[in-house]
Amino acid sequence: MSAKKEEPESENLQDITNEKPKHFKEQFEDEEVLLVFRKHPVVMRKSLILFMLAILAGTVPALIKPTYGFFFGGLAGGLLLGLILAFPGWVRWHFSVYIMTDKRFIQQTRSLLQVNVVDIGLEQIQMINYQISGLQETLLNFGTIVVQTYVGDLVIRDVHHPARVQKEMVHELREMGIHPTQRPFTQGDEDKRTIET
Repeated sequence: MSAKKEEPESENLQDITNEKPKHFKEQFEDEEVLLVFRKHPVVMRKSLILFMLAILAGTVPALIKPTYGFFFGGLAGGLLLGLILAFPGWVRWHFSVYIMTDKRFIQQTRSLLQVNVVDIGLEQIQMINYQISGLQETLLNFGTIVVQTYVGDLVIRDVHHPARVQKEMVHELREMGIHPTQRPFTQGDEDKRTIET
C-alpha cells in the first residue's frame, strides 16, 4: 500500500520538473522564448531630468534658512519628489518588452494606465531592417528596427544594439526555415502603413 501512495507523488514531481517555465503571462504551453529585448534606457531621459530638477528644488529650503535640518529635510523631500516623478518613465521602459518565440513576435508596451500588445505570427514577417542615424544614436548605440509584415510595418524606435538584435532575429527565423529578406531602411519606408511604438 505504501508503494502505491509513493507513485502518484513521484509522478507529480516529474510533471512539475517537466513543466516549462513561463517567461510572460500570455505564453502558450508549447511555446519557447527565443529572444527578449527592450528599448535603450535613453528613453527615460525626460524622467531623469525631472528627477534631477526635483533634487535641485529640494535644496531651496536651505537657501531660505541655512541650517542642517532645512538642508537635509529639503534634500530628502526633493529626492522623494524626484522618485515619484521618475517612476512612470521607468515603468514604461521596464515593462515594455519585445519577445520572439518559436511561433510569434510580441510587442508589449505598458505604462501605469495602459497596456498595448501587438502579436505577429513569424510566417507573416517579410523583412527585418534597422537604422542608426545621428550623433546621439551612433554614440549610444541605439536605433530603429522595422519589422515588415504582410499587414504593415512594425516600427520599434530606440532599440539598444539594433544591429545585434536584428541579426539575432534573422538568425532565429532562418533556423526555423523562414527566410526574411533584408534591405537598407530608407526614409520613404515610413510613409507606408506602420505600427508605431
